[in-house]
Amino acid sequence: MTRRRTARLPSWSTIRGRVAIVLAVPTCLLLVLAGAGVADRAADWSAARESGDRVTLALDVQNLVRELQREHGLTSGLLVGAGRYRPELADTRRRVDAILGELQERVDEGGAPAYADALAGLDRLPEVRAGVDEDAIDRADGLAFFSEVIADLNDAQLAEYAGHGDQRLSDGMGALQALSGATEALARERGLLNGVFVARHFEEGQFLEFAAARADRTSAIRYYDQLATEEQRAALDAVFASEEAELVRSLEGRAEAGADGTPLDVDADEWWAAATALTDLLHETQQRIGTDVADRTDDLRAAATRELVGFVALGLLILGVAIALALLASRSITRPLDELTRQAENVAGHRLPETVRAIQEAEPEEAERLEPPLPDPRLGGGAEEVTRLAAALHDVERTAVGLAAEQTVLRRNGTESLANLGHRNQRLVRRQLRLITALESKELDPDALAELFELDHLATRMRRNADSLLILTGQPLPPRVWTGTAEIAEVVRSAVSEVEDYRRVSLVEAEACQVQGWVVYELSHLLAELIENALTASPPARPVEVYGWWDGAEYCLAVVDRGNGMTEEELARANARLAGQENFLVAPTRFLGHYVVGTIAARLGVQVEVRHTQSAPTTPTARGAGVSAYVALPPRLLSPGVAQEHPTSTVPA
Repeated sequence: MTRRRTARLPSWSTIRGRVAIVLAVPTCLLLVLAGAGVADRAADWSAARESGDRVTLALDVQNLVRELQREHGLTSGLLVGAGRYRPELADTRRRVDAILGELQERVDEGGAPAYADALAGLDRLPEVRAGVDEDAIDRADGLAFFSEVIADLNDAQLAEYAGHGDQRLSDGMGALQALSGATEALARERGLLNGVFVARHFEEGQFLEFAAARADRTSAIRYYDQLATEEQRAALDAVFASEEAELVRSLEGRAEAGADGTPLDVDADEWWAAATALTDLLHETQQRIGTDVADRTDDLRAAATRELVGFVALGLLILGVAIALALLASRSITRPLDELTRQAENVAGHRLPETVRAIQEAEPEEAERLEPPLPDPRLGGGAEEVTRLAAALHDVERTAVGLAAEQTVLRRNGTESLANLGHRNQRLVRRQLRLITALESKELDPDALAELFELDHLATRMRRNADSLLILTGQPLPPRVWTGTAEIAEVVRSAVSEVEDYRRVSLVEAEACQVQGWVVYELSHLLAELIENALTASPPARPVEVYGWWDGAEYCLAVVDRGNGMTEEELARANARLAGQENFLVAPTRFLGHYVVGTIAARLGVQVEVRHTQSAPTTPTARGAGVSAYVALPPRLLSPGVAQEHPTSTVPA
């Protein structure tokens, strides 16, 4: 017997499955915690990456704002009649268009709706430029357009940054936004005063715009000082301590003198150069702060990456440790059990049958002293429970061997007793037959002679039963060898003469065949048992027929009855008995004839098989119409000359 090995996963019914499930529950909980950490770190990493992208986009937008501010200032001077600004304005417009085109592509791909809305406000830029070039637009409306779109871009920068949770990064973005506001206020002031200095006086409402721009710049710088780091504040202080800043403050002071409308004698080009230089310095400071913010996002992304990798590694480590523990625990249990199972299979399939066979072949005195082999010493090094189980298995094996020895002794004693009784019955029956034969030779009365014939027939049947008993116990039969050969019909008649209801048996057809003399008696005994079974299975009014024919070099005999028949299962069991695959000691008494036939067939090398007489049953539990027993005689039992004359098969219908 071998174990079935399947590739399916272990279930709760197996030790591996239970160990795996017990370890899987805490492992899953740990993996859930690790997964939550991984998800949190992944969110931080994604937020840091998104913040970095937003910072980069914000710096690029500030480049656009810077150029728009320059175009704003130049447009202000052009609208008051300073035509010398046209070449510089054309260059600025080209830079604005180039930066704007690139930003629009990135915004469309990156999904930044606030920037997209702000950039949409620049759709009127060609129209405004055309109005400025043709002097067909109101100066206030043209300058307001630039102020509005620049303010929208700065507001979009704040709207696009939703926060990361890191205070340093949030402060950096706030400082960048504040500095953008200060730069925008200075750019508005630059454009406004550029037009004022070209016109040499403040028009109505322009001084208030100038004062509001300075106030916005001061407020933005104050807010910047609250959010910026020491280094960032020092960088801005250095900007406002520069010569350009001093010149801007000086020119602003001179502009304040014209608040009442008095003429101003200030060089517009000097103001434009100084204010532009200061604006560029502020923009450089913006870029430096943007770099600091980008570095901070890179640090956050790197930290989130490290933590993410750490949590993933932790999860894999937990999973690996759990799998290793499960394998180690299951192997420490299942390996000894597998070895024990292998030992049990070896005991059941080899050791115990071989020991029992040795006991059966040994003498009774030796059989009682035989012991099973010792168990495998490798099982002693396992767990205590496995060792105890191995010892229990060995005890079971030893008990089974002891019982086998007892059964062998009992069976041998029983067999010897049966053989002794069989020999006694044979001797008595032979004496009885000799006495009956003597009486038959002296009797002249026909009625008395008929009774003696019946008595002789009964004695013959008794002798056959005694011979069957000896055959079953493996004893040799008394020598009754025919000289030469015998006709197959004589063998069949000899077999019929040894059954009770011989008048119902008829030899319907039998092709001529000569069998060897040494096989006549045992073949006759075999046929008698088959005929007896056929008579028993048939109703009293139905005959039993015997046929014989050649099948190539073999000669076949068939004993046919049309009785109650057998089921498929009964036929299979009967053929197993006829083939000698079962022991007669475990069979019901009514099947002893099958075992006698099987023993004789094995001695002679004859094949015996029973089949349905007419047709097979429609279901496995249905019975056919009678049973036919087929006997195939090999060529070695036949007369050589006769066997060679029948090379082809002529099976009767």
